[in-house]
Amino acid sequence: MEKIICRCEEITEEEILEAIEMGFTTVEEIKRYTRAGMGHCQGRTCRALIAKIIAKKCNKPLEEVQRVTIRPPLKPTPLKVFADSLSELEEWREYEEDG
Repeated sequence: MEKIICRCEEITEEEILEAIEMGFTTVEEIKRYTRAGMGHCQGRTCRALIAKIIAKKCNKPLEEVQRVTIRPPLKPTPLKVFADSLSELEEWREYEEDG
C-alpha cells in the first residue's frame, strides 16, 4: 500500500524518495519537482513529513534540512477577491477620467 505524504496533490513517499535519488535534497526542490506542498493546504500538512524523509534518506539532522520559504497568501484566496479588486480599480479609473 502506498503511503501518501501530500494529500492535496496525492504525492507518495515513493515519489519523494525518487526525487531525493535524483538529487533533489531540499523541501523547496522536492516541492517544485513533485508539486508536494502546492495544494490547498500549501504544505501545512506535508512540509514537515518531507523534511523528515530528506533527513532520514540523506543521513543528516532534521535541523540541517533546508526549509521552504513560505510566501503569502498563507490561506487560499478565492479568485473572486482579486476580480472584485480589479472591478473596483476600473471603476476608480473611470471616475478619475470623468473628473
